[in-house]
Amino acid sequence: MNASIRRTLLLWLSLGITIGIALAALLVYMQAREQADDLFDYQMKQMVASLPIPTIDTANREFEPEQQEDIVIQMWDNNGLRIYRSHPNTNLPQRTELGFTDVVASGATWRVYSAQIGNALVQAAQPLSAREAVAAQMALRTTGPLLLLLPVLALLIWLTVGKSLSKVVDVASEVGKRDAESLDPISEHAIPEEILPLTSALNGLLARLGTAINLQRMFVADAAHELKTPLTALKLQLQLARRAQSEADRTSAFDDLNKGIERSSHLVQQLLTLARQEPGAVELVKAEFNIAALVRSTIAEFAGMANNKNIDLGFIGAEELSMTGDASRIRTMLDNLIDNAIRYSPAYGKVDVALAAADEKILLTVSDQGPGIPEEDLQRVYDRFYRVPGSESQGSGLGLAIVKQIADQHAAAITIINTHPGLTVTIQF
Repeated sequence: MNASIRRTLLLWLSLGITIGIALAALLVYMQAREQADDLFDYQMKQMVASLPIPTIDTANREFEPEQQEDIVIQMWDNNGLRIYRSHPNTNLPQRTELGFTDVVASGATWRVYSAQIGNALVQAAQPLSAREAVAAQMALRTTGPLLLLLPVLALLIWLTVGKSLSKVVDVASEVGKRDAESLDPISEHAIPEEILPLTSALNGLLARLGTAINLQRMFVADAAHELKTPLTALKLQLQLARRAQSEADRTSAFDDLNKGIERSSHLVQQLLTLARQEPGAVELVKAEFNIAALVRSTIAEFAGMANNKNIDLGFIGAEELSMTGDASRIRTMLDNLIDNAIRYSPAYGKVDVALAAADEKILLTVSDQGPGIPEEDLQRVYDRFYRVPGSESQGSGLGLAIVKQIADQHAAAITIINTHPGLTVTIQF
């Protein structure tokens, strides 16, 4: 069950106020008790000092001092004979110790003051419960109004918290009314400071979603356009193969058809690869692996393609070199770099793949002897479906876009330079 912020705040604030009132009442009680002790002690001393001392003959007849219900007065002569007791039903022991003492008698604790006045010992006693009652009354009178205010404070807290949280309800209502196309930022006008981080985070998420959706739409539109042309070409090549009058024409048409199928297959494969590299499409799994072994195995896979063009494909680097990253994506990066290098290199050319470590960095370099890229186009080669004008190779225009995507995922830097002839691509991990 989800907890209510309003009820939680009301509960804890009310509990805190109640504890505060209780502590205040305890403090007031302790102060009042201390003051009551001082006051009653002074009262007992003055009472004892002002009492007339009766004789044995007059104690039971003429001597009747003013009494207080909670104070017991007793007197003894020099012989220890009690000559007066104000409360006959209360038995307190005779105290030979002068001054104030606490005595337990008759099931209660008494504050006793004893003094020698003339030839008589006078004792005044008061139960401590009387003092505690006075202190409790003072504490109750002081904190009672606060307890009466507690329901009013609870109502005020309930209304104030509800009004403050109404903005959360407004934001939730605004978000709930939106559909998948409504990605405009949520208005932050009059939003409380405590809620502002939430709305800011939501607006950031909406902005990222908008960017991702726009990129996806562009990707789908570009993919549809790029697929339309090769599919149309395949259809025309198939028609030419059907209309061929001679075996030579038919063979030529089927060769063109086969090349068109290979180009279309490569394009679809690149589209799928690029889609898998989109942020969030597939989880990036980083682990330590031997990149030198990965590079050598990738080069071995392209040996057949290089041999078909009589291209010298070689590797320069250490036998063992480890790094941390997603090995499958690094392999995809290598596939595209080596594939591009072989495609754009002329027959009997040379492609070198180098791997080196320096200053806690790993440098992966792929060099070819192709025509290179015009300087003004070096920054555009990362764009999807971009092909260098006048290029003889029938690439998909996605290879370097995939490489850039994977490099960004690994915080790697890409450098492309023309080497005349040829092109060198360096990835710095």
